[in-house]
Amino acid sequence: MSEIDPRAVVSPGARLAKDAKVAAYAVVGDDVELGEGCIVEHHAVIEGPSSFGRNNRFCSFSIVGGDPQDYTYTGQQVRLEVGDSNTFREFCTVHRGTIKGGGYTRIGNNNLIMAYAHVGHDCVIGNYCTIINGAQFAGHTHIGDYATVSSFVLVHQFSRIGCHSYIGAGTVITQDVPPFSLVVGPRETRCYGINKVGLERRGFSPERIQPIEQAYRYLLRSKLNTSQAVDRMRGTLAHSEDVLAIIKFIESASDRGLTK
Repeated sequence: MSEIDPRAVVSPGARLAKDAKVAAYAVVGDDVELGEGCIVEHHAVIEGPSSFGRNNRFCSFSIVGGDPQDYTYTGQQVRLEVGDSNTFREFCTVHRGTIKGGGYTRIGNNNLIMAYAHVGHDCVIGNYCTIINGAQFAGHTHIGDYATVSSFVLVHQFSRIGCHSYIGAGTVITQDVPPFSLVVGPRETRCYGINKVGLERRGFSPERIQPIEQAYRYLLRSKLNTSQAVDRMRGTLAHSEDVLAIIKFIESASDRGLTK
């Protein structure tokens, strides 16, 4: 049997792994599935329909799986799907999807969502992301693997944040953030180059980093426009899978444009 404090409120329609733990005054709603090793601390709220893999931690006063904040939502069956080993810190909020957005909000594995952060409806978050205190994601945003989003960053709906990027505190994101980049506001949001420290911490060798740096020189510091910079990358740096990922990201950019 799961370890459920008698003072917790757990719906009969919830499905908990045998070793899941639910503390006093926590609420686990209908159609919530908690995998092995999940821990729900006191006063946390989890709503469904939602599913969570193994070893997720829900800290006190977090609200995960709430209804989407969208005028078109009128009670449809929409979901939140979460992988393994994520931490939802105090007072963070994560909402389920909407029908018009595909019906799902999705979060991968090993993410840290810190206090007062918000993940809106239909967002997609990859793996190993760090969402720092007070960061706010509007609906339909996509966050790539290993992205770090600092305190009080505001991300406009439908924006994309590329993998291994770092966004400085207080930045307002209204355009796509390319992979591996270092983006800082708040007066003027622009890309300052690559997130070199973060890449080194994740084991990127100097040989792997070098073509990424060169790609960003073409993109940011040459007199080439974006299309010309992409052509130059493809002509001189196509041996780098990371550069090919940058090219793919740029060529599939949303209508909001690219942060440069």
